Formats: sequence, C-alpha cells, structure tokens
Amino acid sequence: MNDSSWGAPSHAGYAGPWPTSGQGPVQGAATAGPAYDAHEAQQTRPMPIVPEMPDLPADGGDWAGPSDGARPGAPLFRDETPQEPMPAATPPPAPQKKSAGRDLGAAIGVGVGLGALVLVSLFVVKEVFVGVIAVAVVVGLWELTTRLAERKDIHAPLVPLAAGGAGMVVAGYVWGPEGAWVAMALTALAVLVWRMTAPPEGYLKDVTAGVFATFYVPFLATFVALMLTADDGAERVITFLILTVVADTGAYAVGWRFGKHKLAPRISPGKTREGLFGAVGVAMVAGALCMQFLIDGGAWWQGLLLGLAVAVSATLGDLGESMIKRDLGIKDMGTLLPGHGGIMDRLDSLLPTAPVVWALLVLFVGSG
Repeated sequence: MNDSSWGAPSHAGYAGPWPTSGQGPVQGAATAGPAYDAHEAQQTRPMPIVPEMPDLPADGGDWAGPSDGARPGAPLFRDETPQEPMPAATPPPAPQKKSAGRDLGAAIGVGVGLGALVLVSLFVVKEVFVGVIAVAVVVGLWELTTRLAERKDIHAPLVPLAAGGAGMVVAGYVWGPEGAWVAMALTALAVLVWRMTAPPEGYLKDVTAGVFATFYVPFLATFVALMLTADDGAERVITFLILTVVADTGAYAVGWRFGKHKLAPRISPGKTREGLFGAVGVAMVAGALCMQFLIDGGAWWQGLLLGLAVAVSATLGDLGESMIKRDLGIKDMGTLLPGHGGIMDRLDSLLPTAPVVWALLVLFVGSG
C-alpha cells in the first residue's frame, strides 16, 4: 500500500516545516499539510500509525497474519475474551424403576408346577414322593460336582455319590434315622474307594469334596423322608414346605420393597435385615396356622417357635449356598428351572431346614 494514500508526506518521522528550494528544515516549526495553515496545524494531533492489513487469502483458508492483528472473528482488543457458547442444560436422568432381579413369571410358573408334583405324590402314594426326593438329590449332586470340576478343578466322584445319596433317602424312609446314618457312612466309604482308581494327585481335595457333598445334599434331604414316616407324615412335609417357601418369599418381598440395611453384604449383597424381619414375621404366622390346623396335637404357640426357627435356618441355608457360589464365582448352580436357576438353587434353604423341622416336630408332638 502506498504511503501517499493516507494524505500525508512519506517522511513520517520528520517534525519541521518542509524546506523550500535550497533550504533545510526550520527548527521548532509545526508540521503543516498542504491544506492547513500554521495555526490549524498546531491544533491537530498526529495521526497514529495503523499497521497495514494484509490481504485475506483468496481461497478462504486460515488466517496467516500476525497473531496479535485484527482478523475476522477475533476480539477487537487484546484484553477482550471471546464469548463461548453456553453449554446446553442436561436434563436430569429419569428415575430407575426398581427391578425384581429375576423373571417372576417363569419363577411362579415353575413353582406352581413343582408344588403340584409334590401334592400329587404326597397324597396319592408316599413312596412316589420318596422317589421325587431321590431324583432331586441326584440332580443336585450332579450340579454341585459339575460346578466344582469346572470352577475349582475338584473332581468328586459322582457315581458313588448319586447311588449312595438315593440309597440314603430310601434307607431313611424304610429304616429310620439308623438306616440313614449307616447309608451315609457307606456312601462316604464308597467315595474314598472309588477315587483310588484315579491318579493320586488331588486325591485329598476330591474325597473331601465328596464327603462334604454326601452330608450337604442327601443326608440333609433324608430328614424329609423321616418326616414322611409319621402317621401325619404328609401334613408334616406340607408344613415344612409351606414354612420354608413362605419365609423365603417374605424375605424376598419385604427386602425388595423396604430393604435398606444389608444383612451380609460380603456374602449376599441382596439380602437385608428388613427382609429377615419379613421372613420371621410371615413364617411365625404361617407356623401358628399350620401347627393349629395341620399337625395332630399341635398348638399355635408351638407354630410361632417353629416359624421363627424356620426363618433363621432358611436364611442361614441361603447364605451358605451363596457362600459356595461366591467362592465358585457363579450366580446360579444350574439352569434347569427357569426363573430359579438349578435344583440346588431351590434346595439351598430347604436342606438345612429339614432337620430343624423334623427335630422340633418330634419334640412338640412326637415321632408319630
């Protein structure tokens, strides 16, 4: 850009009058342009030098001029901060609906089916119900030993466990408690001998798991067969099942709706103290009704104690099963029962409750 376009001489830094022919600048005189007289020149401030604005790139590319110069979109002054757009307000998240955590429709359907099977086998032919117990024991042993092998590389021998477990249930029903004890001892011995046919590596952990499985599944289940031997055996078994299911359902419903304080968070994070109180309450009411109207010679106050004991034993059994599954790193023992998991996921509270109910009924009204 030419300096003459500003309307001033090109010698911008000169402060005196312009010389005439053959003369130099006069000291002390003010500068005057061609259209101004000396008086006006003294009243006029010198125009600030504005840096020349470079041409914008023809292709619309980025600005390539000085970093502090004026450019399109930049602030007019150096201390001016460009305004940034306000962030859009984020709407609050929608409240989450409390989930029950399992397929209730499938769970209820399977529960109704199992209940019908139990009722038919109990009140038609007792021996059929003994067969139902034996089948449940064998399937439960299969689930337990399979998970142990998959998750812990523990190979408890299934064949002697299944044969001895089914025999234990039958022996308890036919010969009573003595028959159950003998069958258990023989089953444990069979586990020890059967495992000798395999290499010795891992023998101790395999037979230990086998003896544990013998006690945990078939021996505890045998007490259900022992209840069945009484004259009112069907009613005793029904009482046992009703109280266990009611306690489990009460704990689940009350804990899901009102549970805030964890019962055993390291073992089963879903269980709450409120759920335990719900289990105790409904089990005691159900126990009073069952003892009064189902059990020969029973009294309502005995039912209160029975319901309290069932609520505690069922909760402990559920926690024990949860401890095993947490150690194995699994959620369910199996997938045989939709909405419930496996057979062992339904036997968890029934197994430890069976000897409690059998013993209290013998104490209250005799062995029948």
